[in-house]
Parts: sequence; C-alpha cells; structure tokens
Amino acid sequence: MKNPKITRKITQGVYVLTTVGGGCIVDAVSRASAGEQPLITVAVAKTNHSHKLLSENDRFALSVLGEDVDPEIIETFGFKSSKDIDKCTECETTEIEGVPVVKNSLGYMVCEKVDAIDAETHTIYIGRMVEADVLEDKTPMTYAYYQEHKSDLMKVKTEQNKTAWVCTACGYVYYGDEVPDDYKCPLCGLGKDYFKKKSD
Repeated sequence: MKNPKITRKITQGVYVLTTVGGGCIVDAVSRASAGEQPLITVAVAKTNHSHKLLSENDRFALSVLGEDVDPEIIETFGFKSSKDIDKCTECETTEIEGVPVVKNSLGYMVCEKVDAIDAETHTIYIGRMVEADVLEDKTPMTYAYYQEHKSDLMKVKTEQNKTAWVCTACGYVYYGDEVPDDYKCPLCGLGKDYFKKKSD
C-alpha cells in the first residue's frame, strides 16, 4: 500500500465515547437514519479496553468536541486506559440516562445499543439515540483539524528514564527503549513502523 494516510482526508468529527466504566476518543461516527430517534453508528477498535466495556453495556454516549477543547480531555480519553484510571473522575462528567457525558463539550448523544457488526479490526456499534442536547454553538473539531493540530492538543509527558514513541497516525504514545516488532497501536491498530521517537 503506497500511503494509507489518505484516510485522514475522510471528513469526520472527533468525539468522546463513554459508557459505564470508561470511554475513549473516536472519530468514525455516523448518523444512519433520520427522525427524532435516529440510529447512530460508531466504530471501536477491538484492542481498546472501551470495546470490552461497550460489549458489556446496553448504552453509550458520544460527546462532540470543539476546536477549543481542553487538551486534558484528549490526553485522558485518548492516551490513557480505563483499565488503569477512572477517566470520568479525571475529567468532569455528568450522568445522563445512566451514562457519563463530558461536560466540556459542544453537546452529546446518548444511545441505546441495538446491534454490533464485526469489521475486522473494529466493531461497528449501532445505537438508537434516546437523549441529546446542544450545549455550545461553536465549531466542532474534525479529524483533519486534529491531525493538523495534534502536537498542540496532546500533552506528551516523558516518563523518567523512558523514551516516548508517538504514533504518527493517531498520536498515541508508547514508552520504552524500543517499540516491539509485533506491537500494535491500541488506538488505531497500526504497527511499529508508524511510531516515531519524540524529540526533546
């Protein structure tokens, strides 16, 4: 394949997916039907711990991020694991219809899961929107905007005596002397060749 980075040109937003127990940053979100309670789809990587959480819960929420998002939200939901921390206490959230929703967002959609489709590296979850609201009328962040500004949006904190390797596709940070040959990015699923050592 000559250059899979062309997928960055696909127009899509950046969202925080939450469910009971945690959440993550997602971009592959789409409205699949019309009406007052439309079907919403979201693709979640199988390597992500949030995939396991979503498979165990009946509802999920999508919080829409703006271009002026607090970088702490990107860092917490994008580069940390729900296995290690309680993301919903690290960032301010409120519970709506039994699901945590990010307060510092442009709005949210709470969905009841109705189906799941296997898509190789990801699972496409389909949910019926049961609650939603617009919180701020600002410009939503697109995936293209994130890629262009991710060095400003993400905070790479170098751990003592460890080298930081940044995934050039999604920005995930791996800490270690070298990236293992068989390593797969837990966010986007790409391999070692996509990681670049962070410069001081």
